[in-house]
Amino acid sequence: MRTAAKAWHLLPHDRDAIQRLADALHLSPIVAQLLLNRGVGNWEDARRFLDAPMKDLHSPALLSGVPEAVERLHEAVTSGRRVCVYGDYDVDGITGTAILVQVLRLMGGQVDFYLPHRLAEGYGLNAEALRQLAADGHQVIVTVDCGISALAEADEAKSLGLELIVTDHHEFKERLPSAILIHPRLPGTAYPFGGLSGAGVAFKLAWALAQRACGSDKVTPRYRDFLLDGMALAALGLIADVVPLHDENRIFVRHGLARLRAAPSIGLKALLEVAGLADKPKLAAEDVAFKLAPRMNAAGRLGCARLVVELLTTAALPRAVDLARFLETQNQQRQLLERRIAAEARDLAATYNGAAALVLAGDDWHPGIIGIVAGRLAEQFARPVLLIALAKTKDGEIFGQGSGRSVPGFALHEALTACGDLLLAHGGHAAAAGFRVKPDAIDALRDRFAAHAQNHFVGGMPAPRLTIDAEVPLSALTVGLMRDVDRLEPYGSQNRKPLFLATGLEVVGEPNRIGRGELHMSFRVRQEGIVLRAIAFGMAERLEELTSAGGRCCLVFTPKMNEWNGRRSVELEVADLRPGDQTELA
Repeated sequence: MRTAAKAWHLLPHDRDAIQRLADALHLSPIVAQLLLNRGVGNWEDARRFLDAPMKDLHSPALLSGVPEAVERLHEAVTSGRRVCVYGDYDVDGITGTAILVQVLRLMGGQVDFYLPHRLAEGYGLNAEALRQLAADGHQVIVTVDCGISALAEADEAKSLGLELIVTDHHEFKERLPSAILIHPRLPGTAYPFGGLSGAGVAFKLAWALAQRACGSDKVTPRYRDFLLDGMALAALGLIADVVPLHDENRIFVRHGLARLRAAPSIGLKALLEVAGLADKPKLAAEDVAFKLAPRMNAAGRLGCARLVVELLTTAALPRAVDLARFLETQNQQRQLLERRIAAEARDLAATYNGAAALVLAGDDWHPGIIGIVAGRLAEQFARPVLLIALAKTKDGEIFGQGSGRSVPGFALHEALTACGDLLLAHGGHAAAAGFRVKPDAIDALRDRFAAHAQNHFVGGMPAPRLTIDAEVPLSALTVGLMRDVDRLEPYGSQNRKPLFLATGLEVVGEPNRIGRGELHMSFRVRQEGIVLRAIAFGMAERLEELTSAGGRCCLVFTPKMNEWNGRRSVELEVADLRPGDQTELA
């Protein structure tokens, strides 16, 4: 099965609107166009977007449930009641757990934390864990990044005499659990921004607890330092959970990354070291997404995420170093598993060439890894993908643990609902979902799921679209422009990295395959006397295509600043390429 070719779509632009915004902000028209492309057209909104001032964070008291939860937790701390923070095993849940554990300890509380085992327990609250926590003497449970749909588990907590406080940001059911609920989108809430992640919600509760402990909206220096560290943790969770990076989330990430660079905690400093980021002058959101988050997630995918919370909360440097190195080995193991599963899945995909959707199963695939691989295949082949890891239960029964990823316009959870009679269980949302299936139902699932996708895309599978912000000459890519473009950071959901188009380029010299396994490609291009280096990650197999039109090509790229031995230059990070001087645009 061949990688799907992308359709190039150049966004329209209004020259007068661009110039007005550029003049008002004293910015390059190119940057003004980037802002307009992201729906930021008012100059005051654009100023807030670019500056992301910390004072624009909303008061935690506006968040429904926070005032009541603060009083209950403050009373629990002062009376010596045992509190447990019950988090999720992904980065968002881990960082939110660390935030609440630290503030409650700072207040003098008796605090433990619990994260379920991904493979043995699965996501969210579970009754057996609640019974064990109650038996161990815990009296108050605070969830992070889970619990809003745990109706039966909330009832179980109540029957056990546990006081339950739920902090979450996921979708909720028609009926809400019996507990104190903190959620930015609850019916009737007055909170002005509903896009917080689990760590963002946890930070809001921690901020309000700090104010309560200090007896003032203005906290003491000790709590102020904690909140700045908490903002760094929240930034990690926000980026890893791919929530929209605007409004408060943009403020969290902008200032959180600055704190992470300037004054990381002991644990985060050790993590930066093993990730090769300790000496980087400025951290970007993609450093979290591609280097820090995978290492933090690796422990949860392969085993237990509890060690990551310990890393984020420890005050002992030797222990932090040991934990960070362990996460590095876990991540290396995860990478090996991912590469093997991806190669096997691609070979299987060739068997179903032309299918509108892929349903692939493997005997020794790791259930904690298949979601990552499914996402890569969905992007590569531009079609929905379900991957199934076959495993045995404790009783020796074989079952399939599945994970799916979708493409724009195809609601994965609805497709699984249409196949519900073939599944043991399923859940998720439009873009990602999980399920369980018996091995003898996999063939029928494959046929029905592919038919559902075929019927959905009546005119055939649409080509994936590459949305281009502007066509720019290489001569415009100056260090000054890059300084202005960098003000759009942090990039992420609903604030994607800028993509530019350059046509009529000449490849200079011989392109080279580079990197581990020679998977990437490096080359130089020239336009009107300007020569810049380009790097195309994962595109080494397209080397002949690049040079097939006499060395002439068109590129879609993101400009990057490269610093080496004190010299600064602009490079092109290639998103796609086409041979020839001109290209067709959608």
